Amino acid sequence: MPRTVRRLIVFAAAVSTAGVVTILTPHAERGRVADVRAAVAHDASAPLVRSDPGTLGPWAPGTLRTLDQRGQPPPPPYAPPAVPDAAKAIEQTTMGAQAGPLLVASFDGLGEGFTGPQGTATTRNPSDNSLAVGPDHIVQTVNSRMAIFTKKGAKYDTTGHVLYGPVNTNNVFRGFTGVCDERNNGDAVVRYDQLADRWLVVMPIFSRGPVRPDQPPAPRGGQPAVRSVVGVAGQPGASVPLFQPPPPPPPDPNAAPAPRGRGQGGGRRGAPQAPQGIYSMCYAVSTSPDPLGSYYRYEFLRPLFPDYPRPAIWPDGYYVPTSTGDDVIEKHVCVADRNRMLRGEPATEQCVIVDDVNFLNTSDLDGTALPPPGAPNILMATGGTQLREVMGDDGIYAWAFHVDWDDPSKTWLDGPTRIPVAPYHYLCNGQLTSCVPQPGTDRRLDAQGDKIMARLVYRRVGDVESLVAVHSVDTSAGGGGVRWYEFRLDGTRTPRLFQQGTYAPGGRYRWMASPAMDKLGNIGIGYSYGGADAPPGQRFAGRLAGDPPGRLTLGETVLVEGEGVQTNTLRWEDYSQTAVDPSDDCTIWYVGDYYRKDASSYTTKIGGFRMPGCGG
Repeated sequence: MPRTVRRLIVFAAAVSTAGVVTILTPHAERGRVADVRAAVAHDASAPLVRSDPGTLGPWAPGTLRTLDQRGQPPPPPYAPPAVPDAAKAIEQTTMGAQAGPLLVASFDGLGEGFTGPQGTATTRNPSDNSLAVGPDHIVQTVNSRMAIFTKKGAKYDTTGHVLYGPVNTNNVFRGFTGVCDERNNGDAVVRYDQLADRWLVVMPIFSRGPVRPDQPPAPRGGQPAVRSVVGVAGQPGASVPLFQPPPPPPPDPNAAPAPRGRGQGGGRRGAPQAPQGIYSMCYAVSTSPDPLGSYYRYEFLRPLFPDYPRPAIWPDGYYVPTSTGDDVIEKHVCVADRNRMLRGEPATEQCVIVDDVNFLNTSDLDGTALPPPGAPNILMATGGTQLREVMGDDGIYAWAFHVDWDDPSKTWLDGPTRIPVAPYHYLCNGQLTSCVPQPGTDRRLDAQGDKIMARLVYRRVGDVESLVAVHSVDTSAGGGGVRWYEFRLDGTRTPRLFQQGTYAPGGRYRWMASPAMDKLGNIGIGYSYGGADAPPGQRFAGRLAGDPPGRLTLGETVLVEGEGVQTNTLRWEDYSQTAVDPSDDCTIWYVGDYYRKDASSYTTKIGGFRMPGCGG
């Protein structure tokens, strides 16, 4: 297929009072317009251990993307279409014969029954699990809550002891100015930057800020850029120590749930509206390897709804794709200046609008072996479009994103390139559908089958550069399967399919997966597991680098068996996440949801897995 370039807008944000410079790029045929923006604020925080965890009471409307369908009759069961022979040919219907990945540690994370130094927290669906692992700590976010745990090693003699939390995620922005400080939001994501031994917390602001006379309009192809200025006089100011309050009172059980569902408020169609404020993206980068210490904080204005952020570590930036709403087929991909943020300096953010594309993931680097200097970040998406009722494809689509921090006119996004793969159909026709059956209830769970799940993993082993991706698909046995791929970059840095498979033993459902690759090139994948006779739980499978292609050759390891079912809503997790341990570059940590017996809400389970022959 010839490489094509979609209509794009490129804009940048800079901490400066200088004006916006609008420049047409040398690649004028690509339709790129550069917009140099100003961050509204940035500063350095007091150590997090001294910060106020905030009030953990009822959740304010507009802060969490919740679709509470309590009391509504579930839709009828999903009837999957026939699976093509080419898709059947790559289905793995039996478990691997080798011993499963070794579960080296596990513990319950945030969720029902969780108690920590800051008391307890009410959690709501979906969990939006995120996990980061450093040399001595494990940091977890569950939608708008955050906790920090010990990790056994040089500093602690046990894994899973709660050091901090539960706190509101925006606690890391306490003492900062504006909406990052004032508003606690869901969909926050945490990463450990193993190249610099620093922690990254990214939190979107889903509710619009106050109307500003200088705010930029929503960008469209061909429109000029809009100037943005520093939003708060005197920023950044000196960091201010915060006190540690006692645990908050219990939440009000009669409080109304937040009404927001995915993408609500994000569209740009319909009649003109009265003037509105715009959204923001908040970044916190630690000043040391200690997640309990201080952070540099940044806020960048976002004229488009910043849903479903997927931060990724790359040598030249923190790449963060978002969706602008469920009623538009449009994505927003941004990159923040990692090197300046690590030093606590004024930083820039450059963004690209991508039309007519499914949910995008930017490639997230595992390990410390770097891509070649200046290598662009690779983005990937599934084909099809749920809004157009196109529920499958036989290609994965890739883009290359290059940023030039000195000259935004030289920043570019190239693609998409179509990579032929076995045909697939979104599990249960995509997101927000009644999909996975549970025993003893007619409530089915959502599978988020329309998208590549977090993370799109980049790993360099010797001279081989691989990308690993997963999504949830229909299978010939009638259950759900994990479609997984390993792509390899060729001499032109174009991704080529190296191997693929659909993991679907036994006819039950495996979905909502997250992959990783260890330092030897072994692949591990965690996922939800369940069906009509099995409450939803969490499992993990994998393969060794030299095993026959297209199969997860290791047996399936149980992280946690479900003991109960979810009846209040179809929203299940929305996503899970893996993280590779920087201490050995072998242990793959994974987090997912389950229900304890007779529980009214989920608990999360965090586990570390190791492949045979790697570490320990």
